[in-house]
Formats: sequence, structure tokens, C-alpha cells
Amino acid sequence: MTLPHENAAPRPATRTDVAKMAGVSAAVVSYVVNNGPRPVAASTRERVEAAMAQLDYRPNAVARALKLRRAQAVGVVVPDVSNTFFGALARELSNQAFETGYALLLGDADNDIERERAQIESLVSHQIDGLIITSLEPGSVIDARGTRTVFLGQRTRPGQTSIIVDNVGGARMAVEHLAGHGRRRIAHLGGLEGLPGAEERVRGWHDQCAELGLDTDDGLLVRSEFTRAGGLEAGRTLFAGAQHPDAVFVASDVQALGLLAAARERGIRVPEDLAVISFDGTDDAVFSDPPLTAVEQPIAALAAAALDAVIGSQQVESSIVPVSLVIRSSCGCDQDQ
Repeated sequence: MTLPHENAAPRPATRTDVAKMAGVSAAVVSYVVNNGPRPVAASTRERVEAAMAQLDYRPNAVARALKLRRAQAVGVVVPDVSNTFFGALARELSNQAFETGYALLLGDADNDIERERAQIESLVSHQIDGLIITSLEPGSVIDARGTRTVFLGQRTRPGQTSIIVDNVGGARMAVEHLAGHGRRRIAHLGGLEGLPGAEERVRGWHDQCAELGLDTDDGLLVRSEFTRAGGLEAGRTLFAGAQHPDAVFVASDVQALGLLAAARERGIRVPEDLAVISFDGTDDAVFSDPPLTAVEQPIAALAAAALDAVIGSQQVESSIVPVSLVIRSSCGCDQDQ
């Protein structure tokens, strides 16, 4: 007969187990793990570390954080980690944080403001060292309880540090480039009202079209979620009329993938019949068919600025990060240009 405990997983080693094997007190093990507050002789430290390795002892990070008021971790909350841009941003933040000795704790809001608030509350409760938020609601009240916080995207509340890409300038750049190809009916497939960056990209599209004497009415603005499915439905709407646009500036790469699918459904050739430029510049733009000319967000620079704001030694002011236009073939340019 097999007793219930015989197949149970082995009990994790404790600080007491390490102390017993090393021939020291549990307090000395704590001093080694926490690097203080009392000094430990080099030979004693070696014995403790050898015992920890042999027993595969793993200190409780949360308990240490509560005791030390420091977790060596940064939290980040994004609207939708399945969106290629936010996934790439989270990966870059993780890599850069790791290089400086910090772990990254990720919260996915799944495009739900209540879930965003719950993720923020959970991360703050883990005594993280800093918090990076791309909020679904720019005017929301964030209770970070003293945790250094930076927002990626415009905040409408004063006194909160924001790092923003030049959404307006990037949209203007896209429209100007499309107009340079002789396109006159330049539509905009934008994000839903209130979504990060959406309104600034709409404003940049509208203002540049107006400056160039191009129409922005007559159904040339459609909106959707930042998803492939949203882009597909918005594309179908754009192409439903007798006169469809001859160019589209799309607010995100993922929406642009859906737009391209809608164009194929209607037999609309890109770029011959329809020139397309997207915003983000992720791998989606590189590997789409055709490859997308894109207003590229500098993800590495954004991540570096965000981390500097929450774990750097000095107070960081709000800033706007410039973007660049990466030429591929969807706009009508030679891809090697």
C-alpha cells in the first residue's frame, strides 16, 4: 500500500535547514541573503552559500520585499499584451530591466479599465520599485501609494510624468508621404476614442490633410479597436462605397493587417490601387504582405526612458520621443529605397 505522502513533492528547503547544514544561526543566513544588516565573515558566507546551493534554497522574494521595502522589480501594465507593439514593449522592458538587476512583473488589462485598476493594485501590493503604465483611461485616478510611476502616453491629470511618442508628428509625416505619391483621398483608420495615442493620431491626420487641402469628410475616418479583427471590419466599411480611398493611414500595425485582408476581399491591390502606411513599426509591418511602410516607435528608447523615470537616480520630466518613417513597399515606394 502506498501512503498518501509518499508521492508528494519534496518540501522546499527553509532558512532553518540552511542554517543547520552550514552550522550557523538562522539570523546569519538572513544576513547573507539580504546582504546585511550585519556583516558576515567571508568563510561563513561561503559555507552558507554552499548550503543554499546544495539544498536549492530559494528565499521568499515577497517576504524579503516586505521586510526590506524593496523588491528589485518593476511593474508594467499594458492594455493588451497580444497586441504586437505592447508585446514587443514588454519584452524590451524586461530585457533592459534584467540588465540592471531588476525583474519585470507584467499586468495585462485585456482592454478593460476595471482589470487595469486591479492589475495596478496587485503590482503595488508586491512592493515593487517602480510602475510603468499605458493606461486605457488618461484621466483615471491611479493610487500607486508612493511607488514611482510613469505613464507611457498622454495623461490629463497634472503632476504625473508621461513619456509620449510624437503621435501628431508621426501622423503628419505619414499623410505628407502619401500625398507625395499623388494620393488625394487619404483615409484614416483610427483607434477607438480614448485609447492610447488614438486622438493624437487622428488630429495629426486631420491637420496635415487640411494643410494640404485634402478632404477629411465623406466617411474617410473610421475607428476600431487596435486588433486585426477591428482593422478588417473598418476596412470593409471604408471599401463599401462606390468611391473608396486611394490611401489609408492606419493607427497601428495590427489594424493594418486587417485592412490588408479587407482590401484582398475586394480585389483592391496594395499599393497600386491603395497606398497604406501604419503606425508602430513592429514585426507585423516587416512580415506583412506587402511589407508595411510604417511610422516606427523607438521601442528601445521608450523602454529606457520609462525605466530611468522609475528606477533612475534623478527625477524625470515628461517628454515627447520622436518617431521615424521606415519605408517599405505598401506606400508605393521601392522597398529598397
